[in-house]
Amino acid sequence: MKSMQGLEMLEKVRNICRPLPEVEEIVDGFGHNTFKVKGKSFILMGDEEGKGRAGISFKSDKETQGMLLERGGYYKTPYIGQHGWVSIDAGDSVDWDELGTLLVEAYLRAAPKRLAKQMMERSAP
Repeated sequence: MKSMQGLEMLEKVRNICRPLPEVEEIVDGFGHNTFKVKGKSFILMGDEEGKGRAGISFKSDKETQGMLLERGGYYKTPYIGQHGWVSIDAGDSVDWDELGTLLVEAYLRAAPKRLAKQMMERSAP
């Protein structure tokens, strides 16, 4: 992430992911910031070269993907959208409360059952 918009978005995503068990952040061969749990990606972030447009892609399921696409503001992630992945551009007005929930759900979809259970127990009242 190189644009100011992208760096701000990256910091917000890091804050959302920080309390999640065993999350690692790597920069892949394409320059995307990728958040993984036990080797499985659940968030991809990148800047569109030369356009200064940052975006987030996250793991979802087909039902949630359909709902988000229908509502607008989200789009099917190129190349991996057929697997339920959804994207949003930073330039769009981002509801960080909603997006934070969606990113935690993405983590839970990728995490092994043991970690998902640990996460759910931690957030139970």
